[in-house]
Amino acid sequence: MTAVPSAIAAPTARVDEFEERTYRKVVRRLLPVLLLCYVVAYLDRVNVGFAKLQMLDDLGLSDTMYAIGASVFFWGYFIFEVPSNVFLHRYGARFWIARIMFTWGLVSMALAFVAPLARIAHVETATMFYMLRFLLGICEAGFFPGVILYLNFWFPAQRQSRVMSGFLIAMPVSLMLGGVVSGWLMEHTAGLFGYQGWQWMLLIEGVPSLLTAFVVYFSLDDGIDRARWLTPQEKSLLAANLQRESAHKTARFGSAVRDPRVWLLIAILLTFNTGFYGLAFWLPSIIKATGVQDPLHIGLLTAIPYGVAIIATLANAAHSKKTGERRLHAAIPALIGGIGLIMSAALAHHVVWAITFLTIATAGILALMPIYWTFPGQLLSGAAAAAGIAMINAIGNLSGFTGSMITAVAKDLTGDINNGTYALGACLLVSCVLILLVPRTMLAPAASNPDGGPGRETARARKAAERTEHA
Repeated sequence: MTAVPSAIAAPTARVDEFEERTYRKVVRRLLPVLLLCYVVAYLDRVNVGFAKLQMLDDLGLSDTMYAIGASVFFWGYFIFEVPSNVFLHRYGARFWIARIMFTWGLVSMALAFVAPLARIAHVETATMFYMLRFLLGICEAGFFPGVILYLNFWFPAQRQSRVMSGFLIAMPVSLMLGGVVSGWLMEHTAGLFGYQGWQWMLLIEGVPSLLTAFVVYFSLDDGIDRARWLTPQEKSLLAANLQRESAHKTARFGSAVRDPRVWLLIAILLTFNTGFYGLAFWLPSIIKATGVQDPLHIGLLTAIPYGVAIIATLANAAHSKKTGERRLHAAIPALIGGIGLIMSAALAHHVVWAITFLTIATAGILALMPIYWTFPGQLLSGAAAAAGIAMINAIGNLSGFTGSMITAVAKDLTGDINNGTYALGACLLVSCVLILLVPRTMLAPAASNPDGGPGRETARARKAAERTEHA
């Protein structure tokens, strides 16, 4: 009697091991390239926050002009987000992501020549600054939702939190290293060949985008079917898992637009991203307001919050995967982020306490992101995923406008940059409440057979894998 369960358990264990080994293989192949892409992306997206420390005086721009320039990026991003993701779905991730990276690298480098380009075009310097930031948004539109969509081509939702954390860890890594590198470049290249430190920083940090575009084109595959590094049995397993999960998802874009759950996800993204972008664009200035003036020292201090955020992001994603719970793993970090921002503003004139609470806030904000980005993939598939995820990200990323403008308006009205931080903290608290409104049923695992076993498609793939193992 006892021999029967053992006989059944042995091949099941071999098949499970095969599945885990297959997914590890996919992760090792895809994640390093995507991680590199996102490190470069965020370096180019927010290095304008460091350039601000010097460029405003050189170009004769005000804080409000900077805020408009920082935020107008997101209008270009918003307008071209959905079309970009549709093109990615049609022409393939490899070509389209490479195109995105190459063009945004060129425009990011062009920001170093705002004044000469303004003279050539016979426009005001501020106008050229706005135009280049808008163009940068157009060029980068589709990158982030494109990667989210791309991961949905490979991984079912229940596996995405760990993969997403590995990808999104690039954000704090980029911001941590970018702060130190940007500060060092601005300090040590000032005056070289007649250019200012902020100009050299933008030029040098744009080069990795151009190089990474070629890495993407020659190393990524558009999907499971085109991955020559997978065996037929591995392809069958991956495809069956995705097919089983897609059965309960919305596949039509029109249905996704009418789904109130999609708009709830948009509201969540708007609120917590307002806090994040407000922090990302203004953190160097917030630290400078505490009395620190040297660009390198400011860069080193900005590295502290993002370094801690790396640990918090990985730990939160790992615990979410272990427990199978995602809603509280997003809501609690949002709460922590909101409280951290509010306390950092309240103690803004005490450098140690301000940095401590900014660190707590940053860890909370970034820890919720990989968990949140598993939500859309649990709800959408096919064309609805391509356009729906892009729509969520496009509208949600208008928070880049609100996040940057809230701080600027607060400083103009009150003379204190930290008053805007209170509003950013409040946005995180609202986000916490909205996350708790996400229906539990939406985040439930894909339906299984009545006996608790895998779906028929996965069973077939596992049998094929088992035959391969025996062979």
